[in-house]
Amino acid sequence: MAHQQRSQPRLSPTGDTEDMVMSLAPRLAYFAGVARTEHVTRAAQELNVPQSTLSRAMVRLEQDLGVDLFARRGRTVSLTPAGHTFLTSVERALAEIGRAAEEVRADADPATGKVAFGFLHTMGAETVPGLLQAFRADHPRVRFSLVQNYGEAMLEGLRAGELDLCLTSPVPDAPDLVARRLDEQKLRLVVPADHRLAARRRVRLAEAADETFVTLEPGYGLRRITDDLCKEAGFKPRVAFEGEEAETLRGLVAAGLGVALLPPPTVPRPGVVELTVTAPRAVREIGVAWLAGHPDTPPVAAFKKFLLSRRGSLLP
Repeated sequence: MAHQQRSQPRLSPTGDTEDMVMSLAPRLAYFAGVARTEHVTRAAQELNVPQSTLSRAMVRLEQDLGVDLFARRGRTVSLTPAGHTFLTSVERALAEIGRAAEEVRADADPATGKVAFGFLHTMGAETVPGLLQAFRADHPRVRFSLVQNYGEAMLEGLRAGELDLCLTSPVPDAPDLVARRLDEQKLRLVVPADHRLAARRRVRLAEAADETFVTLEPGYGLRRITDDLCKEAGFKPRVAFEGEEAETLRGLVAAGLGVALLPPPTVPRPGVVELTVTAPRAVREIGVAWLAGHPDTPPVAAFKKFLLSRRGSLLP
């Protein structure tokens, strides 16, 4: 018996695609099972669903598409040309869903799962490698997806579900985030080696009020701290350059382009002198943040516990 295209599809091809997908998706595995066995009864047994449920699902699927997918001879069925076309894409979609399921299960595995972890540029040379090495001593097969960025970008990564945890500064205070202070880091006034203040060991920040500063770009936590400390010292810094890397700023200070407030370097930089700031108190707090109400996989929970255990001893 020849089957023709149905004249009144329940879902129009020109209708809302999302609505169509939501309607079709639950029946795709049923369709693939019937197509594979070419027998409704055997497919129902393999899929562990009542035969009547399976038959109705196939009829509804054809109605929704407005196309006959099967030629029926009793309980035996065969695919129409439209059915063959549809099956190719359905099998590809189901395989992709299977791969996605395996991936998320693997990422949640307590021993071999994955942690998406963000951290500041200034913590990439020494602090984070040391943390990962220490954590992996007890969790050697846990995998990390690492993102190095500035604070605001990492917080947006948390909100977008792209990161599980991040080390950032200042410690955020937002209703949708949970943050814990882990440590604090002293900031230095970095000046060229031939600067008028270079012979000093300590300095009040107000003594640099007339200097030109090189700073990180707006949006970076260290830039906000620099602006706040200068304001507390009674002046607004004159900014000659805005960059993305602390070591770039040190190089510009060495070249005489200005002074900067920076955390200590991993390796001393020639051409600059790092002065202790006595007033105001020049520190930045380092904390770990995560999305409030976000459930942790076992590897994320283990790494979070590890970070919190390093409170007060996070920095080298």
